[in-house]
Amino acid sequence: MVAITELGLLSAMASFPSTLSSSGAVSPVTARKTWRTVEPLHGMIYFAPEANEFYAALGIPPTAGYFASRSAPMGPVNAEVVIATFYNFHPRLVKTAIPSVWEIAAPAAILDARLRAADAALRRMLGDAVDSPEVIRATELTRTAAERAAEMVCGRPLFAGHAGLPWPDPPHLVLWHAQSCLREFRGDGHVSALLLAEIGPVEALVIHVASGEVPIAFLKSSRGWSEVEWDAGVERVRARGWLNDPADGDGTLSLSPAGQTLRQRVEDETDRLAVFPYEALGDDGCAELRTLARPFSRMVVDAAGLGVASS
Repeated sequence: MVAITELGLLSAMASFPSTLSSSGAVSPVTARKTWRTVEPLHGMIYFAPEANEFYAALGIPPTAGYFASRSAPMGPVNAEVVIATFYNFHPRLVKTAIPSVWEIAAPAAILDARLRAADAALRRMLGDAVDSPEVIRATELTRTAAERAAEMVCGRPLFAGHAGLPWPDPPHLVLWHAQSCLREFRGDGHVSALLLAEIGPVEALVIHVASGEVPIAFLKSSRGWSEVEWDAGVERVRARGWLNDPADGDGTLSLSPAGQTLRQRVEDETDRLAVFPYEALGDDGCAELRTLARPFSRMVVDAAGLGVASS
């Protein structure tokens, strides 16, 4: 992620011109379903061994590789920018990688390694299907949505960095890059929704765990917050009436009715803020994209253990 420009996605002519003659309003639910169905094709880059291998070739350790590769589209930024845009990682953890990683490799070199890793991983996971007509059509649709998103970069710094990158050439990498942009577009909107609800980084993680969707051990180990900091976050969420009292004192977290309402409000706002790109496809285009992408996402899930692709 090197240049940040509002016209970054619009500057290159599409390699796969859209056959969609019109667009239409889509619901927030349709936007979320479409994003979730395609997302494994992007998200695999954070789990595929190819990524660590290419970063290691530059001398970058795995944890630093994640922070560096995802923030590199914004240039050699300081730790505070990454803390702000990634939102829920402990500042101390971010600072183990940023900004020192830029002394190991420049953002352009890291982005090149990331793209080559995505190429190798998708070729392995999709096999012969990587060059199929279905991938090419899914690429066309996803790029159309990403190019629409580029018309609304204001207030979305992480997305803007990705949107300013040049388009790759192979269809499967265009698909990967377009979905990367759409993921960050949605993520920037989610941060806005959290800020509006006055939910801090640790509180957001606690609520996520209490929803039952993510194991507590994973978020504790990957986000870097200490037990003391985590427990303080739990108490802040509990004080706002968003947690049930733990059953039998076992410490299990679950959302109270008020917490469920709050979380749904944040998710609904995130979905609403993510609609804009998918309006370029309309309901029919979104449905077609989900149908095309679903089998490929499942192949990635099976290969990388990312969870189940949504319908």
